[in-house]
Amino acid sequence: MKHRLLLIVVLFTCTLAGAEHLGIYQHGTVVRMRMDECVFAHRGFMATMAGQPVQISPDFCPEYTLVSEKVVYIIVGTSSNQLIPLADVVDFRLHKNELAVRLDDARHESKFSIKEMILRSEWDLVQKHVTEELSASPHAADDILTTRRQ
Repeated sequence: MKHRLLLIVVLFTCTLAGAEHLGIYQHGTVVRMRMDECVFAHRGFMATMAGQPVQISPDFCPEYTLVSEKVVYIIVGTSSNQLIPLADVVDFRLHKNELAVRLDDARHESKFSIKEMILRSEWDLVQKHVTEELSASPHAADDILTTRRQ
């Protein structure tokens, strides 16, 4: 009986330790970060559809662009202390309606709300177009920034 229990514990531990190798986690690179109001993180789908007033928090939350092999995610942290270094390769997985991110083999995951998703191929085309516009004229950068703010 003890041998069976020991065997079960060892197999369970090996399964958990090898979860990353089994493909549960995807890899992605954080290419952009900005701080924005935490409105999106605190507002649920039902509250949005019901038209309930949004309680705006004075706190700011980080918004990241995470580029994976096939999909680009715009994710929002739930508090201002959820920071991910730029150009850092992270392990992530989709969990319920959130993205669970692991940093540097940490034992815990940070949960982020998914604000937007786009296919990598489409995102690359948009980035190429923006780069061409910026290199076409020196004043194009000012024009693009002005229109983005409006």
